Amino acid sequence: MFNFFDKLKSTVSKTAQSLVGNVVGAVSEEEEFSEFVLDDMEDLLISADLGVNFASELVDKLRKQNKIKPSQVKEFLRNEFLKTLEFAGSPKLNYKDGELNIYFIAGVNGAGKTTLIGKLAYKFKQEGKKVLIAAGDTFRAAAEEQADIWSKRSGADIVRRDKADPASVVYEAIQKARKENYDVILVDTAGRLQNKYNLMEELSKIKNVIDKNAPNELRESILVIDANTGQNGLQQAQVFKDCVNLTCVALTKLDGSAKGAIVLAIAKELCLPVKLVGVGEKMEDLQDFNSQEFINALFI
Repeated sequence: MFNFFDKLKSTVSKTAQSLVGNVVGAVSEEEEFSEFVLDDMEDLLISADLGVNFASELVDKLRKQNKIKPSQVKEFLRNEFLKTLEFAGSPKLNYKDGELNIYFIAGVNGAGKTTLIGKLAYKFKQEGKKVLIAAGDTFRAAAEEQADIWSKRSGADIVRRDKADPASVVYEAIQKARKENYDVILVDTAGRLQNKYNLMEELSKIKNVIDKNAPNELRESILVIDANTGQNGLQQAQVFKDCVNLTCVALTKLDGSAKGAIVLAIAKELCLPVKLVGVGEKMEDLQDFNSQEFINALFI
């Protein structure tokens, strides 16, 4: 039977080749770590979207020691990558039974944010939760219509007010959720990075409404990143981290991407754990992230 691990392994196969296969293939036959071999390894890690800082740090560790041989580089990378993911924090999505749980979801337009919200709504509905989507991207008609389609598809309810102030939509969703005993609110937000000031102001207003009206119910501030953006994802993460207090990352479109190393770069640079990962087009293809399984899929 084709189980989830097989699916994950297939999903990250291109990343595994660029991040692990190419590096191991280039250096493992060497007898010692010469400067030439180390420079080559660093270039390969950077080109696999691990990030300049992280790649340099790994190579410097090898440069300063004499126990690990090139033939052991695969195990060295495996241990370092796993340590990095675990240090960033638990990959388990925060949720409290018997209470309202609010998830503030941010990301640039085109990252797959609204699709992720639909799939996350479906995931919660499958667990028997009562789910409400707050369509907070009110100035892009397509976003609200897309949220509406996903709410119907997933079986969730929705609060949408075309062209209304996004913060007022979120306020209305909180009041409705309290009155009608919802378990989950998924808050969609705008992602227009072109005008950073307006984006920050809008996100801050929404966040303030949540902080004022439901401060104890906000479980996660999730940044949605398209795996194909590579290092641009790191820059996006920094902008959104400046806007709101991000707690984790959801990685979409990992299937077919060779740039999944962005998971490790974000964990290293911003100390943000990945908690959700999209491994396909189907509703059930949004999965909880598992550090050990992700590393196993990269290295097996």
